[in-house]
Amino acid sequence: MSSVPTDLFPHPIVQAPMAGGVAVPQLAAAVSEAGGLGFLAAGYKTADGMYQEIKQLRGLTARPFGVNLFLPQPETADPAAVGVYAHQLAGEASWYETELGDPDSGRDDGYDAKLAVLLDNPVPVVSFHFGVPSREVLDSLRRVGTFTMVTATTAEEARAVERAGADAVIAQGVEAGGHQGTHRDDPETDGSGLGVLSLVAQVRESVGIPVVAAGGIMRGGQIAAVLAAGAAAAQLGTAFLAAHESGAHALHKQALTSPLYVRTELTRAFSGRPARALVNRFLREHGPYAPAAYPDVHHLTAPLRKAAAKAGDAQGMALWAGQGHRMARELPAGQLVEVLTAELAAARTALSAGGAR
Repeated sequence: MSSVPTDLFPHPIVQAPMAGGVAVPQLAAAVSEAGGLGFLAAGYKTADGMYQEIKQLRGLTARPFGVNLFLPQPETADPAAVGVYAHQLAGEASWYETELGDPDSGRDDGYDAKLAVLLDNPVPVVSFHFGVPSREVLDSLRRVGTFTMVTATTAEEARAVERAGADAVIAQGVEAGGHQGTHRDDPETDGSGLGVLSLVAQVRESVGIPVVAAGGIMRGGQIAAVLAAGAAAAQLGTAFLAAHESGAHALHKQALTSPLYVRTELTRAFSGRPARALVNRFLREHGPYAPAAYPDVHHLTAPLRKAAAKAGDAQGMALWAGQGHRMARELPAGQLVEVLTAELAAARTALSAGGAR
């Protein structure tokens, strides 16, 4: 079995599997070809849709890549609260001339069907978000030669990942853009997560498996910092969101460095689960009232977000972004990997020189 990162990919750089059409095969291929680890996001896709993207990616690169899965979610949402939120969103539906989505459109994201595809057609790496897969699932993937990683946001969650038998843990700091990969959705802990450096240090002392650091990492110097804290590699999402090959909407890419969007915030407004996004009108108006109801709220708001994007209205879109968004660089993904690698080497040289004094 490979060990992160030396046997799988030359550079300790992992492209985050951003769902919603961002992590397309072209992006993953460019990252892998440059020596990082490219990722596809299976979230919100059908099993066949995932398979078709894997086939497309394999036609673009022979290098290792990963596929990310969402764990099925328990039925904990209060239907009454979801109904109230739907009533509050009625004005948005009218404004964008669309209907709200069906909050009961499914909770398992086609998990079993996707696993079946990945066992029949193994890929080098599979990662998991929103929980811990069973030991049986992890063992079955290991038997077909797949390296497994699971997201954790606390040292306790990391220990659960190790106990389940995963090969590595992704330590996701609170700075990360998009959804926090907490194993249990508890509104009382919203916004209380650790920063990536503190989290990596705690996780490194808690588990014996490799740690991949995630959360607000945009520069090679930051990669050097998390490696020094004990990580084996760094996972970057927002940094690749602006890449030429990214499937993100043009307005989303532009918003990362636009003076209109000066900060990010964790919100349930778009999906019902804590996720970090640029603060826009929709987030400001609906974030304070959004219930803890994932994926119910995700399904409910999906037509609104799609209509806002079609109308060219970034104020109604889910502009996922990490805290380092203003440091985004619009470069080809392969070139970005090269730049990050050069910055990492320079930072390591500076650290070595400092230590030699």
